Amino acid sequence: MNQQAPLVPPDYRPTADEPFMNPIMKEYFRQRLVDWKAELLRESGFTLQQLQNDSLPEPDIADRATQESEHTLELRRRERARKLVFKIDAVMQKFDDGTYGICEETEEPIGVARLDARPIATLSIEAQELHERRERTRRDD
Repeated sequence: MNQQAPLVPPDYRPTADEPFMNPIMKEYFRQRLVDWKAELLRESGFTLQQLQNDSLPEPDIADRATQESEHTLELRRRERARKLVFKIDAVMQKFDDGTYGICEETEEPIGVARLDARPIATLSIEAQELHERRERTRRDD
């Protein structure tokens, strides 16, 4: 039996005062992730179209160098976006298993403000800071 997702009011913003991951909050974050992924894929399609349209080599060497530089930067942005789409997909799985919004290390709620700022967060702020300190320590060794 497939349940209908709750409607999220257009002016809804999750707060720490409401029950964590109630149906409306969960749908709010799920929809943000779906929209974000769709936007990234739309931009990717636009980039591909632009690169195909710009495929004619520029006769001037300076213009060609500029065009190649711009293409390289755009391809780098697309690669970051591709990785982000994979992260979004991985986080979307957490809705299915009921662990979205739960820190992977502490198993405590991540926090509404952090999720609102970064819906793909998998660690609480405290766990993320600890993770980053460990990374710095390993790099300094």
